[in-house]
Amino acid sequence: MAKKLTPETIEAAAQHFENIQSGKTPILNGKGSEEKSENKVISLGKKEKHQVYPLIPPNDPRLLMQIAPFMDDTLEQFGFKDRKDLAKVMYENMNRYGGLGLAANQLGLPYRMFVMGGHPEIENGKVRYIFNPLVNDVSEETILLKEGCLSFPFLFLPIKRPKWVSVRYTNENSEEVEETLHGMSGRIFQHENEHMNGYVFTDLVSKLKLERAEKAKEKMIKEIKRRQGGSKIIH
Repeated sequence: MAKKLTPETIEAAAQHFENIQSGKTPILNGKGSEEKSENKVISLGKKEKHQVYPLIPPNDPRLLMQIAPFMDDTLEQFGFKDRKDLAKVMYENMNRYGGLGLAANQLGLPYRMFVMGGHPEIENGKVRYIFNPLVNDVSEETILLKEGCLSFPFLFLPIKRPKWVSVRYTNENSEEVEETLHGMSGRIFQHENEHMNGYVFTDLVSKLKLERAEKAKEKMIKEIKRRQGGSKIIH
């Protein structure tokens, strides 16, 4: 999900790409199946080690297929001890990539699970770990806002969504939760839940709107490149 575009956010994006170039932020280039997507373990000073997963390309089949219901006994296959262990890794990666939400399959993990939240201006930074999400009901009233997606760097699309959404899921403690999410929280939930069903946000707009957004993306990249003094940008 994206913040409003300003000179400041463009500068932040430029810094993000500098991190990619320096190797601080791993990302796959999507040039073929030979590219490995194994997670790395990095050490951050005296802090404990963190698992860093690369974002898989947006055309990767793992991102474009419906995810099976989450089952706890599948966690061991990818080296997770329990739900909390997976939740911790998901939150760390969401923060690393600068997102407001991140679905497990965006990292190539086959779990019907996503993390959302953490922004201080959205519900005071509340974080949710969503397992097996279900949508019970949505509002008839809709709102049109621009959205971004970590799987599509620098692409921002106008998406119309219900103003609120009533949902059910289980959390990192295996507790069942039912609640109604409004505003940005509702929008983020809907966006990430679409990943669970193999949809990406480019599926929700017309070809014309997508083409316009692609042109805006290239313009933004040129501006970042100019601010970086013509250095190469990886995207």
